[in-house]
Amino acid sequence: MKSEMKNGALVVFPEGRIDSTNASAVECEIEAIRAANPAEELILDLDALEYISSAGLRVVLRLRKETAALKLINASSEVYEIFDMTGFTEMVTVEKAYRKFSVEGCEVIGRGSNGMVYRLDADTIIKVYFDADALPDIQRERELARKAFVLGIPTAIPYDVARVGDSYGSVFELLNAKSFAELIVAEPENKDKYIEMDVDLLKKIHATEVKPGDMPNMKEVTLKWAESLRGHLPEKDYEKLTALIVAVPENYHMMHGDYHVKNVMMQNGEVLLIDMDTLCYGDPVFEFASIFLAYLGFAELDHEVTQKFLGIDYSLATEIWDKTLRLYFGTEDETVLRANADKAKIIGYTRLMRRTIRRIGSDDPEGKAIIENCRAKLAELLGRVDTLCFETC
Repeated sequence: MKSEMKNGALVVFPEGRIDSTNASAVECEIEAIRAANPAEELILDLDALEYISSAGLRVVLRLRKETAALKLINASSEVYEIFDMTGFTEMVTVEKAYRKFSVEGCEVIGRGSNGMVYRLDADTIIKVYFDADALPDIQRERELARKAFVLGIPTAIPYDVARVGDSYGSVFELLNAKSFAELIVAEPENKDKYIEMDVDLLKKIHATEVKPGDMPNMKEVTLKWAESLRGHLPEKDYEKLTALIVAVPENYHMMHGDYHVKNVMMQNGEVLLIDMDTLCYGDPVFEFASIFLAYLGFAELDHEVTQKFLGIDYSLATEIWDKTLRLYFGTEDETVLRANADKAKIIGYTRLMRRTIRRIGSDDPEGKAIIENCRAKLAELLGRVDTLCFETC
């Protein structure tokens, strides 16, 4: 049998069948592997196991008695049913194998900070995480989506976890659903209607109160972004930036955290929110910072980025940003709109600068250009903005 050490645990890979003809030999081989590879945790990866009889179950039972931490993973439906029917799932951790998908040739619906979203077919989409060890992130997103749904936010809740190559993905059923980005491009005559629906959902999210601790506090997250820029900004700009964030009043209303027309879907006339791993709470200024980045900030130096990211051109993204501000704040007053946009941009450039330093670095020409642009924009904005609280009419 193959075996490996992974994160301090010994992983053994039984294959084929374990029955009365070979159970004793299998047990001896596992014991030999354990003797050569001492570990507190033993994992049996059953991905290649086709069948296990009562003789094989007795081997597992003896391993359980000898091993403080025993786990069985990747059991097929047939093998899992044997463990379940015999009560083993109540004595030892047994995890079913994940379904396997390929996203080769699939339409890319969206890209976020943690993964890519693909359409598998007319009924199904899958979010594939960049991190190969993303199971905790997947569980966290499922829990956040569930909380949002319970609070009345129309959202798609993942119903399955699957393997995609070496990564994991969350599977959603979205029957014939299309993103607002797709709809706006396909139906330009209905553009204003979709933007209005988009803003209505945004207002509904921001009107939803959450319990502290149920979701991340975006003010705390943003302050950490700003603090990471110490030494990258002039000291006076750094001090004012952090002071402005600290002064933002506590707000216990929900935010999506990555709100844009790729993450809002239409399914049979119903609006649904997807990509819930960024769900949090806080002041709307933090939400509008991410909206600004999605439509304009990420593509400020390269307008093609918007087309790649959202599937719309930069001029249309600019129009959506402008109309979103007008509809959300309910005003045509350019002074108010510009002032509120500037407040959001301060947070947006803070996030973008920190993100670029971490992901690209200042030695790379592209990274250097983005960092210098953020630094210049922040210097200009911080010179004339004295509060991050939105103005109202």
